[in-house]
Amino acid sequence: TKMQAVGQLAGGVAHDFNNVLTAIIGYCDLMLMRHTPGDSDYDDIQQIKANSNRAASLTRQLLAFSRQQTLRPEVLQLPDVVAEVSTLLKRLLGGKIQLEVTHDRDLGFVRADPVQLEQVLLNLAVNARDAMADNKSGGVLRLMTRRITAADVRGMKSDILPIGDYTALIVEDNGHGIKPALLGKIFEPFFTTKEKGKGTGLGLSTVYGIVKQSGGFIFAESEVGRGTRFSIYLPVHAPDPAASLEGPKPKADVRREWSGGGRVLLVEDEDTVRAVAERALVRQGYEVTTAADGEEGLEAIGRNGPFDLVVSDVVMPSMDGPAMAREIRRLKPDLPVLFMSGYAEEQLRRDIDIPNMHFIAKPFSVAQIVAAVEKVLRGA
Repeated sequence: TKMQAVGQLAGGVAHDFNNVLTAIIGYCDLMLMRHTPGDSDYDDIQQIKANSNRAASLTRQLLAFSRQQTLRPEVLQLPDVVAEVSTLLKRLLGGKIQLEVTHDRDLGFVRADPVQLEQVLLNLAVNARDAMADNKSGGVLRLMTRRITAADVRGMKSDILPIGDYTALIVEDNGHGIKPALLGKIFEPFFTTKEKGKGTGLGLSTVYGIVKQSGGFIFAESEVGRGTRFSIYLPVHAPDPAASLEGPKPKADVRREWSGGGRVLLVEDEDTVRAVAERALVRQGYEVTTAADGEEGLEAIGRNGPFDLVVSDVVMPSMDGPAMAREIRRLKPDLPVLFMSGYAEEQLRRDIDIPNMHFIAKPFSVAQIVAAVEKVLRGA
């Protein structure tokens, strides 16, 4: 409950901060178009943009921990993810710590975002490295994948883990361990046992958020002086039998005649974000009509004639983006909508469920918003 409450706060802060970053990154892009490498200002603007992108990665961490980030899940095998990140882990652990990797056979496929799973492994490995820093003989970090059947889960008699088939990822170290009194707090946001300035306390809460958002479960066991084991259980992916019988469904044909340019309705309540997006699209030859909220957007549809695309923020005062889009669809059933948001795409798709709906995550660059609009108009 505490995680959820702080998660809502963090998600709201990240969303607002993403609007600010969208404006900063966008204006940097527009300024860079007027300068060439070697100009005295060019490098300074690049530094501002680079630091803005660093800030964007922090907001992604906040969204991960609040389970509101955009995941791009794929059906995959966990050993492939471990192999992908192993070289980086070896560099991260240094020469004194040994990395041991073992895999079970016949592992079930899981559906998760491979980039976020790599982030989980990196966070757990960093914690393990710090816990083993005092080992005079050097430490051992073990990464294991295990096949967990429904019968195994029944044998565990867990009140938390639903009965079913899982593929488990286990991260185990022989570090100093965690005191029993602290073990129940390790996934809490901003809780850390590290010295001041050595850790934010967001690492394990981010891991928890990613695992939960992926439909999985994570457990920690530890013994002081012996080490710590994290066990992550991801449900085995079962393909939809109806889909496999029918074969892949053809996508609705939304391809339209498009020769570049077009009329775009841009709806965004943040003035700076709206200004950046408008300038980016006008530079590319689009005719842009702007509106500050959903009600203004609806008025523009009735007043300004046909549009080729609606680009809209999701969260806005009075009438939000989805409500406006539903009203527009009553008048223009085939008009595509591109939503801009700092919240998770999967969550938005579940909540909104509007056909021919597209999505771009904030913060975005000038090039990204232009590419997203072009992709929708091409019907790609």
